[in-house]
Amino acid sequence: MKLKLSLLAVLGVALIAVFLFIDLGTNWDYALPRRLKKVLAIIVTGGAIAYSTMIFQTITNNRILTPSIIGLDSLYMLIQTFVIFSFGSMSLPSTNKHLNFFITIVAMIAFALLLYKLLFKREGRNLYFLLLIGLVMGTLFGSMSTFMQVLIDPNEFLIVQGKMFASFNNVNTDLLIISMIIVALVALYGMRLGKYFDVLSLGKEHAVNLGIPYDYVVKRVLVIVAILIAVSTALVGPITFLGLLVVNVAYQFMKTYRHSYLIPGAILISIIALVGGQLVVEHVFTFETTISVIINFIGGAYFLYLLLREKKA
Repeated sequence: MKLKLSLLAVLGVALIAVFLFIDLGTNWDYALPRRLKKVLAIIVTGGAIAYSTMIFQTITNNRILTPSIIGLDSLYMLIQTFVIFSFGSMSLPSTNKHLNFFITIVAMIAFALLLYKLLFKREGRNLYFLLLIGLVMGTLFGSMSTFMQVLIDPNEFLIVQGKMFASFNNVNTDLLIISMIIVALVALYGMRLGKYFDVLSLGKEHAVNLGIPYDYVVKRVLVIVAILIAVSTALVGPITFLGLLVVNVAYQFMKTYRHSYLIPGAILISIIALVGGQLVVEHVFTFETTISVIINFIGGAYFLYLLLREKKA
């Protein structure tokens, strides 16, 4: 396992080096810091999405689910659309990236906590009740966003459209530092729960029988997932299928149940996918598409493959 992790780490470092120094030119003092900022954003975003998806699939005991199913991505688009629809593209919540960032994070986390409260309010409700409510709310948010997008000015719609796809090209340095601090603190807290993940992957009944404080752990894992997804989405935008793709590839590549290897493997694969995807966007498609389009296309196809494989099984 350590050899596989080492191979992934070497590949990741090699891709980052290629990304940083390819076609650098004579203006390296301008280009290199901008590329380094992109790499840091990729590491923060890729790590947050991979980690949150891995532990989310662990507590749901389902490898074809992602945290986006509870409607966080749809809520992000609703917030961005509502701000422009209500206040205009030149308003303070729209032009001030710091204010927009914090509004988005607070709204997404508050929504997730409200869902969790509904889940644990009564005995007997399981996680699939949460997923059902989240799926319905996500559909509602998507419909509301579409309704407002039809009504707004076409020029302002272009601004909303730009927020539909993740981009690492214009990441704010201050927001990146704040995101790194939040993700690091949440990850440190998550390490305290790491000892439970291997047993939780067996399912609720087995975990309870083996003495795991199931509700205690699941509540905290769900909060961790909500914070990480909120931060990564608010920082660069939604990448719906990235978590699904990298986590399942990690399972296939690592071939183990131990999360001490699966989690770092998924994070490294996520970074490799994002850095490689950004290289393709910049040097093959010359910025004519976005990385989220590529990731979602590959991830969507892989999702269909997983569904068909499960059906045959």
